[in-house]
Order: sequence, then C-alpha cells, then structure tokens
Amino acid sequence: MATVSGPQSPSRVQQLKEVPLGAIAVAGPSGSSLPAWCPAWAERIGDAYLSGTSCLFLLHGNVRDVVPLGPPDASAVASVTGTAQWGTVPEFLSRELFGRWDIVLAYDIGKGLRPLAGPDPSRLRTMVQWLTERLGVAATWPRDPDAAITALDALLERNLIDPPDQRKRIAVVLDYAQYLAPAGDAAASVRAGAGRLVRLLSWATNPLLRRVNVAIVLLTDSMAEMHPRLVTHPAVTAIDVPLPNAQERERFALATAVGAGVPSDQTAAVQRVAAISGGLSLESLRAVITMSARDGSSPDGPEFALKKKELIERSCQGLVEFIQPRLTLDAVAGHVEAKQRLLADAKAINRGQLESAPMGYLICGPVGTGKSFIAECYAGSVGIPCAMLKNFRSKYVGETEGNLEHALDVLRSLGPVVVVIDEADAALGNRQSDGDSGTSARVFSMIARQMGDTRYRGKIVWMLLTSRPDLLPIDLKRQGRAEVHIPLFYPHDQAEMESMFTAMARKCHVKLAAGLPGPIDQELGLSGADIESVVLAARRKGLDRTADAGEPAPDSISEGDFRASLDDFMPSAQGLEKELQEIAAVLECTEKRFLPERWKEKVSRPGGRSHLQERLAAIREIIGS
Repeated sequence: MATVSGPQSPSRVQQLKEVPLGAIAVAGPSGSSLPAWCPAWAERIGDAYLSGTSCLFLLHGNVRDVVPLGPPDASAVASVTGTAQWGTVPEFLSRELFGRWDIVLAYDIGKGLRPLAGPDPSRLRTMVQWLTERLGVAATWPRDPDAAITALDALLERNLIDPPDQRKRIAVVLDYAQYLAPAGDAAASVRAGAGRLVRLLSWATNPLLRRVNVAIVLLTDSMAEMHPRLVTHPAVTAIDVPLPNAQERERFALATAVGAGVPSDQTAAVQRVAAISGGLSLESLRAVITMSARDGSSPDGPEFALKKKELIERSCQGLVEFIQPRLTLDAVAGHVEAKQRLLADAKAINRGQLESAPMGYLICGPVGTGKSFIAECYAGSVGIPCAMLKNFRSKYVGETEGNLEHALDVLRSLGPVVVVIDEADAALGNRQSDGDSGTSARVFSMIARQMGDTRYRGKIVWMLLTSRPDLLPIDLKRQGRAEVHIPLFYPHDQAEMESMFTAMARKCHVKLAAGLPGPIDQELGLSGADIESVVLAARRKGLDRTADAGEPAPDSISEGDFRASLDDFMPSAQGLEKELQEIAAVLECTEKRFLPERWKEKVSRPGGRSHLQERLAAIREIIGS
C-alpha cells in the first residue's frame, strides 16, 4: 500500500473518522500508513470506503479478541510501563473508526438494537434522541432479526430522502452475522431468512448509500458460516482479522503485566513470552500472564508451554492436537537414507535457510513401519512444535469449512510448525463432492491452497502420512506441496532387523540377553509393530515363568523366551494388502536412494515401473480397492 510521508497527510482511519457529508470518493487509494497502535485491517476498511469501492464490510477471523482503542499512554516514561486501553472490535469501530460519525448502531440477536457512543455521554444522548424520533422509545426497539433489519432498512431509506443538511453519517455494526445470513442452499435460505440476505445485498449494491456516508460492518467468527452469495458478492469487502503478530503481542503483554502486578525485573521474561506465543489471541495471552502473576511464577517458566498448548487446543475446539516431541531422529532405527534427508532439512531450517526447505513431505509405506514416529522425531530434530490435524469434519452445513479455516489461521500464526496429517488419503478428501453438498471439494481446495503458499516455506512443514499414497490426489503430491516422497519399508536385512529389535526393547524398557536377536528369517516380513509385539510377548513369558517358580523377575529377556515368542508369532495374513502398500510406496518415491536394494533393482530394470504399476492395478482389482 502506498504511503505519503509528512504529518499533514492523515491516515485512512483519521480520514474516515472525519469524512464530511457528501460524496464518499473523496480520496484515492493512497494515504499515510496506520499509526502503530491501530490494527492493519482498519486501513483496508478506510481504503475501500473512501475510494467508493464498498460500503458493506465482512470482518471474519479473530473478531472476538481485544484491540487497542488508542495509542500508548503518552505520560508514561517508557514503553515498558506504558499502558493503553483495549476493547472489543465493536468498541474500536464506534470509538475510533467511526468516532465522529453521527450515529453508530449495533445489532446482534442477543442484545437487539442499541447505539454505540463510546465513553461520550453527550454523544450517546444525541444518538438516542435522534433514534427515538424514528424508532420510538428504546424499550420498543426490535430484537427479532427480521424486524431489526427491516427497521434499519427504513432508517437508511429515510436518511436518503432527508435534505442534505439533515442527513446523518450512519454506521451499522451487525455482530454474529452468521445468524443473520447463514450458509446453506437456496431452499434452506428461504426458511432461514432470505429476506435478511436480500436486504444486506441491496445495501451493498445501492449506489445512493455510498454517497450519503453510510457504512455497514458485519462481524463473523468464520466466513464459511456466512451465505456464499454474500461472501462472494463483488460489492462486499471481506476482510480477515488475523491473530496478533509479535509486535502487537509484546505491547499488550507489557501493558497487561503492569496491570497484573508482575515485578519489573521480569520484563524480559514477559517479552520472551510475547515472542514465543504465536497462535494465541490477546485474551489468551492475558490469561497466561495473569495466572503467572497470581502464582508468583515466571511468565516464561516451564508451565508456559503447557498453558499455551491448552489454550490453543481449546481455541481450536479440539481440532488441533499439539505434541511436544520428546525424541529426535537419532531414536529412529533403520531407514538410514530417509533419516539423512530429514536431518539435512532440519539443519537447514535451524540455520534459517528456509528457501531450501521443502514445503512438505509424503511419508508412505505399509502399516507398522513407523510413519508417525519418524514424523514426530523430525519435529524434535528441528526443535519446533508438532501439530496433529484431527478430524475437523462436522455434520452441520458450513461448520467443517469453518473448523478448518480457524485451524489454518492458528497454524499460520504459529510458524514454524510441523503439521502431521495421519491417514491423509482419508482425511483430506478430493475434488469430488461425494454427495456432501461440496464440502469435501471445498476442504480439499483450502488444504491445497495453504500447502502451496510459498510464503510459508519452512514455517509450516506439512507431513502427510498414509499407507495408500495411490489414493491421495495428485494435486497434493506435486512439487510445491508435498515435495519429498519418502517410502518406509519393513526391515530388509539382518542389520536393520537387529537394530529394530534393540530399539523396540529400549522403547519397552527391557533388555535383550547377549547375542539376541540373532539370525532372523527375513521371509517373516516383520514390521516394527510386529517386532514390538514379539519383544513384549517374550517379556511376559519370562515374568510368568519366574512368577510360577517363585523366582525374582528377570532383568532381561532370555534366549529361550525370545525364541519361543518368535516361533509362536504369526504375522498378518493380509499379504496382498501389504504388497499393494509396498508397491504404492515404491512408485511414489522421489529419490531412488530411499529404496532398499531389491526394490531399487526392480525399478532400474527396463520397464520396471510399468510392471509395478500393472501389478498394483491387478492387486487393486483382486481386493476391490
């Protein structure tokens, strides 16, 4: 956005506050940048309004958070001790953006119609007097949404026909707008208040309203909950209210710390909390700081990570689960080439070389090969949070998209973060509607668009985990999204088998006797999960044997117990399914070095990949997948 330097050039917010009666398009798209205390989304409202582009605005996203209502206290001796007033978005609109407008009316289904005048009692009396002449006494102002929208429409129409010297500058703030024009098809809209939707659209398209200083602002938590006709209309300006950035968090945290009585010697700790609290709203940040002040603990102490995790998961309504990685890639047994690639990428991110980091990974392979484990260990090696995207689908219209929209907003503000999507082929859907009114297609589009946004390279690392990569849409697997395809396989030689048994024994907190596991029949095709089961079975045999004999529990697994458990174990009989998963992983591989020798040899033969594709198609036909 272009800026004009110099104190004589007012900001868009200042222009909007003082906009005179008459034509709206009194200024071009250029203007000064916002004051430091003012949210950036307000500038977009000023640009669109003053240029005559729109008079109806749809604010969505973090609209329930607090925003500053003015600059820091000028009397403070330093910014650390400076305080500021903070309030809701409707308060900001009435006090700052429309602070000098004649009438600011708010409406929501819970509270009905009411004037917003800020702290100025004389302004409130003037508003109430003018409204009483047109709507009657306040006790009779309508609360029903249809009646309220009708009353507002009549108010705006009368203002249009008033003589120019009697016209008022009117701003209307409609909170919880998703209940006025909810998402749904045309038939549902008729039952859910199509009249309200038509009135809103008529305001947006009425050129007369743009000439007499009228602005309508709709507030909604999620744009997906709004009717698509309203969201996509060219005369409606949709503006995202993002989660606070680091600068906004620091300013708020310092002001909150002063108010909560945090000692001044903990100012640096408060600043560290603000810097690492990405993904939190200001209200959540307030909770963290005030709880620390009450407990007398340091704001950035060990409890902070748990508080942040709890607050973000609660704000996401359980749609995102945060995992604090306990291990690094050093804990992964086998998969040598895959580990080397992941370690190299982790080092690049740690060095800040984000441009060389991949947008995402596709980790594929048969069940039980440790896909989830290696993804978590990768996050531990990078040293960043690991988020599991859980089931965000809902049976209610628009709620699935709203859930995902909020989860993506949080992930964007968190960065850097590793986002793990398990069973990705089932979770992400595809371009087909599948009889769900287009929900699957819209979800797929939202995920694909975010995965391909290169602004977040190295900041949001996607890890798609699946045993059936052939079912994953090619749009998500292409370069620029899930770029690196890493196949994982069962242990394929004696060295990997021994390494896996040792790792599983360590995981289960048991020891193997010297010389174990010894030679293992490779034809068994044991997965990591199978090996863990054998180790646990051997441990139980030893405990049962010594307990029956009245002897103390053994401190390690004996060779006899180990061989008995291994001989007794029967791997899954789903041979064709496992073969299908292995072949699909081989065909998806983007670097030949990830493949075991036997698969590397097969794909290197003339027509090798074609033969594997034919075998994959044949197995799919046999098992009906």
